[in-house]
Amino acid sequence: MPIHESVERYIAARNAGNADAASRIVAEVTARFDTRTTDGSELAELLNANLTTPLATKE
Repeated sequence: MPIHESVERYIAARNAGNADAASRIVAEVTARFDTRTTDGSELAELLNANLTTPLATKE
């Protein structure tokens, strides 16, 4: 179970095959990290989700 809500949304988007939403979430998290409004744990968790959650195909 992810710690960060953004990662939960990212996994849901990937499971739904919604690459656009997943990309937006990555951009949001990256922007927060770049401006230091989040520590590296959110980005690290997002990277792990990216590596372990395949993008589903839309049916």
